Amino acid sequence: MRDKKDNATFDLPGFAPAAPLEPEAKRPTPPRGKRASLKQEQLELLEPTDTTGLPVWVRDENLDLTGLPVWKRD
Repeated sequence: MRDKKDNATFDLPGFAPAAPLEPEAKRPTPPRGKRASLKQEQLELLEPTDTTGLPVWVRDENLDLTGLPVWKRD
């Protein structure tokens, strides 16, 4: 079976070739003002960091190497 072109659809309204569009009149662009550039500043972090940006490991006397509290006898 072959599909046959339906020529009847071209007789319907709205299927005529489109009329060429007229270019819109361009408005002149307003002159650009100078933008005030904001100066960037380096913010200090809350904790000291190493070269990778991770917090520096600080030894706490109340914790062992695993981070668990050290039990002290009174």
